[in-house]
Amino acid sequence: MGDRLRGLWDFGDLDTTWQRLSARLDSEPGDTGRAEVLTQLARVHGLRGEFAAGDELVDRAEALAGSVPVVRARVWLERGRLRRSGGDPAAALPLFLGAYEAARADADASAPFVAVDAAHMVALVQPEAADRRAWTRTALEQARSSADAEVRRWQGSLLNNLGWDLLEAGEPDAALDAFRQALAQRLAHPDSPALVPIARYAVAKALRLLGRPAEALPELETAVAESAAPDGWLYEELALSYALAGRDADAAAPARQALELLPGCDPAFAADSARTDPLHRLAGR
Repeated sequence: MGDRLRGLWDFGDLDTTWQRLSARLDSEPGDTGRAEVLTQLARVHGLRGEFAAGDELVDRAEALAGSVPVVRARVWLERGRLRRSGGDPAAALPLFLGAYEAARADADASAPFVAVDAAHMVALVQPEAADRRAWTRTALEQARSSADAEVRRWQGSLLNNLGWDLLEAGEPDAALDAFRQALAQRLAHPDSPALVPIARYAVAKALRLLGRPAEALPELETAVAESAAPDGWLYEELALSYALAGRDADAAAPARQALELLPGCDPAFAADSARTDPLHRLAGR
């Protein structure tokens, strides 16, 4: 079952998503159903950076939600996402917590999916790294124990988030374990092939930081071959792993590709000499 509205989403095509949700809004027979759809239309506004318009739709949804816990959870969840995307994670945190508690209290079939979504958002706005990891593990435990296949599917995203937090905490071995589990989850769902190269990249980065480039390189080479478009982060990691393996000649081409691609997609890259200098050296510039 999962989220009854999730199938209307295409995160790579917000215009189509808006059209589908608008059509669903017109066909919903009751106020609470319309409220749920309005929260999803508000999320589209949020992804477009249209926060005031998103708030207006959440206000409309709240007026229709009544006392149904999962519907109120959706209202708080999407209002929280608007706050976070608008640059106010502190304001988002109590909204996400409220969404989590409300969804946990509902027996509706969509409630477990919404609860895990809310817990994962609570994790993302925690100011302390240990609290981020704790909430991610809470969400992961609920996803793993669910009888709903769509709820269990959350594991890939949650394990990925946990891995990056562990890497930031200086625990590369634990991060590698999380990333490998995330990759296994991605491979188990071939309907989302774009997520597999990203998962391989994370595994390879942890391996490189552990000083194991011989294991990282096959993952990266496969990821480059699997990617639908050139990816600057993949080429950067590939160049660094070749260099660590003592293969500077092989590192030159991906280093050049990384230097060409990353300024256009990573705003922090050009000013970060710790990243640009090794690539310039490997590229022979």
